[in-house]
Amino acid sequence: MSQVNQSNKLPDIIIVQDHQTALSSEPSVQWAKQTLIDTLESRGMVVALEQLSAEQSAKVQIIISGNDSPAAIAASSEHGVALPEEAESLAILATQGNIVLTAPDGRGLVYALLELTDRIQHAYGDITGELLDVRTLIDKPANEIRSVTRLFACEPEDKPWFYDKSFWDEYLTELATQRFNRFTLSLGMGYDYGHDLNVRDNYFCFAYPFLFDVPGYEVKVLELSEAERRLNFETLHYIGQETKRRGMHFQLGLWNHSYMFTESPNMDYTIDGIDANNHATYCRDAISKLLNEFKEIDGLTFRVHYEGGIPEPAYEFWRVALAGTKDIGRRVEIDMHAKGINDELIQIALDTRQPIFISPKYWAEHMGPSYHQAAIRDNEFSLPKNQTMDMQAITAWSRRFTRYGYADYLQDDRKIGILFRLWPGTQKLLMWGDPALAAGYGRHSHFSGTQGIELCEPLTFKGRKGTGTEGGREPYLAEELKLPNRDWQKYKYTYRLWGRLLYNPEATPDVWRRYLRHEFGEAADSYESALAHASRILPLVTAAYCPSAANFVYWPEMHTNQPIADSELPSPFGFDTPKPGTFGAASPLDTALFYRIDDFADDIIQGFRHGKYSPLETADRLESMATSAAQHLSKAEELAVDTQAANFQRFVKDTRMLVHIGQFFANKFRAALSYALSERTGDTVELERGLNFYKLAKEHWVKVIEISQDTYKADIAFGNSGAVRGHWADRLPAIEADIQAMERQLQTARADNSRTVDSGKLQAAMKVLTASPVDRRQLFEHQAPSHFTKGEKLSVLLELPGASDGLKVVLHYRHANQSEHYVVTEMSRDGASFAAEIPAAYTKSPFGILYFFEVVESDSGARLYPGLNEDISNQPYYFVQSR
Repeated sequence: MSQVNQSNKLPDIIIVQDHQTALSSEPSVQWAKQTLIDTLESRGMVVALEQLSAEQSAKVQIIISGNDSPAAIAASSEHGVALPEEAESLAILATQGNIVLTAPDGRGLVYALLELTDRIQHAYGDITGELLDVRTLIDKPANEIRSVTRLFACEPEDKPWFYDKSFWDEYLTELATQRFNRFTLSLGMGYDYGHDLNVRDNYFCFAYPFLFDVPGYEVKVLELSEAERRLNFETLHYIGQETKRRGMHFQLGLWNHSYMFTESPNMDYTIDGIDANNHATYCRDAISKLLNEFKEIDGLTFRVHYEGGIPEPAYEFWRVALAGTKDIGRRVEIDMHAKGINDELIQIALDTRQPIFISPKYWAEHMGPSYHQAAIRDNEFSLPKNQTMDMQAITAWSRRFTRYGYADYLQDDRKIGILFRLWPGTQKLLMWGDPALAAGYGRHSHFSGTQGIELCEPLTFKGRKGTGTEGGREPYLAEELKLPNRDWQKYKYTYRLWGRLLYNPEATPDVWRRYLRHEFGEAADSYESALAHASRILPLVTAAYCPSAANFVYWPEMHTNQPIADSELPSPFGFDTPKPGTFGAASPLDTALFYRIDDFADDIIQGFRHGKYSPLETADRLESMATSAAQHLSKAEELAVDTQAANFQRFVKDTRMLVHIGQFFANKFRAALSYALSERTGDTVELERGLNFYKLAKEHWVKVIEISQDTYKADIAFGNSGAVRGHWADRLPAIEADIQAMERQLQTARADNSRTVDSGKLQAAMKVLTASPVDRRQLFEHQAPSHFTKGEKLSVLLELPGASDGLKVVLHYRHANQSEHYVVTEMSRDGASFAAEIPAAYTKSPFGILYFFEVVESDSGARLYPGLNEDISNQPYYFVQSR
């Protein structure tokens, strides 16, 4: 660290710590201050440290203060702005060479310091000029919790980064800089008890004995040396301490509490000294020791349904185990993964007198557009209890609807917090970066007064279920693209967008563009646009087409082909897709907004359609996204100074792959619809059209293979099933086999002289498909009520200027409770005005109400309003809460 009295040079910058405020001396603030100093000095600046009364002159003076300091009060008065009071907010007040950094708390002050640091890191040329050009900034968080979870799932792939202190120093600094306020290290999440047989790689699955002994018990991991256990203990301490030093909340995920998996005699590690008699009490005392030994742990995440190893119902086990969080002398958040949770489990957790959160999945085990599903799949609604499946009696039967969404947890009188978790099913590997979608998540992650979101980061589940290889998580085959033990650096732009836009979805684009300009120069704008358009492709595919909500079989990024024509072909989706298990039969993940392909075909041959997005509309959107991404990618390659730079090549290859994956799905949607129409009408022209679309889809998949062949390894494994491992080339034979089945059907149909075409159905379908209803979005006049009063009717009004005589509007509404179906009612009409009432009996509820409109035209056209915007980042329904 440079000091004035240690240098003959006059300082360029003086950093002043206002000791009249206690915040500036907090350890996390001191760490952030040193990070700023180190960055300034790395850019050639001479830095001096002085007290507030120092008279030493410099070009720039940076004053670190709290909101209660005279410096902050004076600066805010001079600028005519109010200092922010919200937790984690910040102010940067700049004038005449002075920059005052202030906040109401230490975390906000850390963000202010790191904001300045980030600008300096990515500045061109004169650093003092950059600082003198700083403008006043007031910033505050939209979401209370903004978390990233990193999973230890594979001993050979995860030990290298787990034990690497320099990895943690860099990685945690990046998270703090991008304003994530929570880091979760998750253990035992890689296996699902009851589903996974012959478990081998069980390192950290039952975590406690991998870390320490518990007094009064002789529980040991037989194959684990004392030295390695001590190293695990020390490493966990280091991770927690470094997380806290950066001002972040440290959460530890303990996802498995079974010491022995079902039918798994070959586990790599044997847990000895524990049985059914001491299991619960051991876990209780282990939790107590964990929290007493690791003071840096701020919270624990538990999976409390059967997949965590405890058969349902497990009230007594959790009543005993969670008692380990009592009487430890500090606040520790308990986060329970929401799947299968009922009132009894919530009360058991509340009895600990610790703050309780539950964490539902945002879009099942995948990623969709920014909003929360308007409706869950039909398969998710509760079933009568199956007496032969007692182990999962709650999760799979009586509360099945809790598996993949917010379920019925959003009651306004809840005593718990709600944290959404975005699972890693849709995109596990390729680059992602869309400011619009990230900002949308920033706006909707506190839906209905919830607290925020936790992201499962890229490469989560890499090497899962014993599929790892020595040498770390490295997925690249090409040497020049590898990032040894620094896999996260590929996704720096991803972390930046998520962190900053979850903090403030209205953040200025300079927040991410400064990074892009620094990395890619004149190609930055095209890079941003190309990756943004490409990053919307798979979330849209997931929302419109979801053969399985489970991420261990459905991976649209490296999709295992689901057949259109030959339902006898092997498929991993049979347990989760309606019969006959074909592409056209698969459900959307959002069943309110998107049509199932077969349902759309069934409707249009009868001459009508609902307002849901049709497979053709989805296909057109996908093609538009892919085309735009390709155009901007070409421009980025033209403008790039060094097109062979590794970070640019990773972007180019992944973006180009996403472009062709988008075109593959667009053409497969079209192929499946044509096939469905041919089945229903007997029309060979539609069958031939479907075949041509399918062949075009295959051409794009071949392009994906060509791009990835020498780039990525031949077996990229995220699990032990073929659906989540291998290479894009492995998927081609199934595509070709299905195309061949469709070709055989076409040959048979052409040779069948007795085959007839139902011209009535075909003409009815063509009438619907060629209808072009007016997009009334710009004419639509509706003001959502600001609130409703429980037990009083809620009036819903809209104006639709220019509405034709035959037009009608249908209101769809339901509580913010995914276990319910929509109430559907036609609105009364008076000229261009439409009205409906949600009854008083319906508003007398602990839930908010969401609703949307279906406008049905007289020419067989229909649309939903408000619908999705162009970048699929908005909430396509209105939401109203009680006063």
